[in-house]
Amino acid sequence: MQRLRIAMIAPPWLKVPTEGYGGVERVIDSLVRELVKLDVDVEIFGVGKRKLHGALVHNVTKSEQFAHILKPMYDFALPIPIAHVLCALQLIQADGTFDIIHDHNYFIGPAILAYAAGTEHIPPAIHTIHGPPPTTDRMVAEGVPDNRLFWRAVDGDNSCFFVSISDAMRRSMPRELSLNMLDTVHNALEVDDFPFVDQQGKRDYFITLARFAEDKGQHIAARLCAKHHYRLRMAGTVATIATGRKLLLELANPLSRYRNDYDFRYYSDRVFPYVLHNPRITYSGSVSGKQKMKFISEAKALLFPITWEEPFGMAVIEALACGTPVVAMKRGAMPEIIEHGVNGFLANDENEFEAYMARVGEIDPAACRESVEEKFSGKRMAEKYIERYKTAIQLAKKHRTTER
Repeated sequence: MQRLRIAMIAPPWLKVPTEGYGGVERVIDSLVRELVKLDVDVEIFGVGKRKLHGALVHNVTKSEQFAHILKPMYDFALPIPIAHVLCALQLIQADGTFDIIHDHNYFIGPAILAYAAGTEHIPPAIHTIHGPPPTTDRMVAEGVPDNRLFWRAVDGDNSCFFVSISDAMRRSMPRELSLNMLDTVHNALEVDDFPFVDQQGKRDYFITLARFAEDKGQHIAARLCAKHHYRLRMAGTVATIATGRKLLLELANPLSRYRNDYDFRYYSDRVFPYVLHNPRITYSGSVSGKQKMKFISEAKALLFPITWEEPFGMAVIEALACGTPVVAMKRGAMPEIIEHGVNGFLANDENEFEAYMARVGEIDPAACRESVEEKFSGKRMAEKYIERYKTAIQLAKKHRTTER
């Protein structure tokens, strides 16, 4: 039987694997590793030219573009991902022998693939919807642009299909997209890459691990830890700032260009006051490598007080893989990851969240690790994606037959 040949279009922002922040990149890293083990021929169209787990990486975008990721589209940022996807498609078309494209580029990928996939020398495609989820009527009423218009525009009889990263996300997608939606595939990781620490090895501190944004709710974690004199260590990027030193310099600069950034202002106004006035609450920067593993695995719990419908949450399964329980708001994909009272707690409001923080010692770290091994391993993710690839190829073939 001929090997399945996949063209994987990674985003242009970071290399795969990434050393620090990069949820999508970590998913791609794990997926490629396991696909290669399952004898799938994978070529990656991304940043940097090298081998990754035996897969060829095409250097489509010459250097990481993460510094531009949060810039508005009129600030010269939009051409970066557009050029990246178009150049990748030119290489894929010139090759002409791929069975399917697997794209990971927010909005830009499906906007192009809805018209390009299945045309001459370009195979059918699937796009993983990593986020953000569709807007709601409430969000639109508050002035958020309605991205549902986009999803309705890329629906229909074409050869571009979509995979959600949680059932919660899939349920939120506009019904017009149903013809192109395939079954959910949860994100995953390489469990063996994460050190397991049992109850005896845990230290007396909580953590948050996410980019700083109001949606992630770090201000809630900081406020509750300050109230109870808990130790809290917070890690993640602030806008694109990754170190405590640079962050302090920008906070002290009244003319900092970051003051126009919503996430920077969120940290400055709603999180930094707790850091400034409480020595038990600290900012650790963007952690990576061994530092990150120690940071997560020795924590007594990850706090995840999200204020939005989180489509997945890589930090959550990373913590669980280390045997670190999670206290989260019961929103988005959290009920698909956290089994209440087994590997963490799900709170309906801040009062419940506060109460569960005091109960994290009841959770067995071994149960946390087992939950990831059973549901969120890289091998399980790769097997499901192979099924989705085959389904997409069959549906595209049926579509072409119908057209004739």
